[in-house]
Amino acid sequence: MRTIKIKSGITISYQDQGDKSAPAIILIMGLGAQLIVWPEELYFGLVNSGFRVIRFDNRDTGLSSQLEQYGDPSLLKIWLSKRLPLTSSNMYTLDDMATDVIELMDALNIKKAHLVGASMGGMIAQIIAAKYKKKVLSLTSIMSSSGKLKLSLSGLKLFLQLVKHRPRSPNRNSAIQYNIKLNQRIGSPAYPQDEQVLRKQAISGVDRAYNPRGFNRQLAAIAASDCRQHLMPKIKAPTLVIHGNVDPVMPVAAGKLTAMQIRKAKLKIVTGMGHNFPPALMAKMTKWISKHVKKAEKKRTQKKLKNKP
Repeated sequence: MRTIKIKSGITISYQDQGDKSAPAIILIMGLGAQLIVWPEELYFGLVNSGFRVIRFDNRDTGLSSQLEQYGDPSLLKIWLSKRLPLTSSNMYTLDDMATDVIELMDALNIKKAHLVGASMGGMIAQIIAAKYKKKVLSLTSIMSSSGKLKLSLSGLKLFLQLVKHRPRSPNRNSAIQYNIKLNQRIGSPAYPQDEQVLRKQAISGVDRAYNPRGFNRQLAAIAASDCRQHLMPKIKAPTLVIHGNVDPVMPVAAGKLTAMQIRKAKLKIVTGMGHNFPPALMAKMTKWISKHVKKAEKKRTQKKLKNKP
């Protein structure tokens, strides 16, 4: 793992593997999730497919800068400020997190990249693809949404279950146990994971970094951000949308709507997949993303040849 300071002054922890002259793929992770949540099989599978692949900790996650100056925001105040003439506390938004990715690309001297975003990372990738078109070669949006987060009946039930298990005191054991419960609740019904495997993953994450206040600030960033649906038609990069049909966090309808809003987007609904990366599906997912990126690269090459005098 390496760290680099980007233009804004934020320090980003990242991993950069593969031939530096190969097409670059940037993996953008979701809410409160560290770069190690990207499965090794997927990450190195893309590297072995001939790509330069970067995964990183978003601001307020893992080993990247923890923005404690923003404190512990009130989601209620942020929600009300979007609906009433109130002033909320100064917070960052998903647009700021999108700027982090652009500045990371600049710091690593990457002019153009293929973006792969999961959950909140998909939201960030959508913003970049719409607002920084010339820097995005393709987009893959996984278990994400282009609209405001809405709690369905099943979503509300999940939220209440997670609140019940949320640690009352920030100690290692309670954090590990919560992480296990979280992944059991949002996981894929068709691909259940052994509790010992989930425990090992939880220990790895908690021991690497643990900052629940950072999670709260990222959640506040989602709440404070505008709906992206008006941006979707502006996305010109070839787009692949991957979504599980039993996702308890982002309903499958959100994935379908995202694909419908982006011109010529391809939609892949995965039966039995929830809001996680089931190990049994990683070989397939690597193949889907690799094929999508290679197809975008082929079109790019053909366009270059066509425009060449």
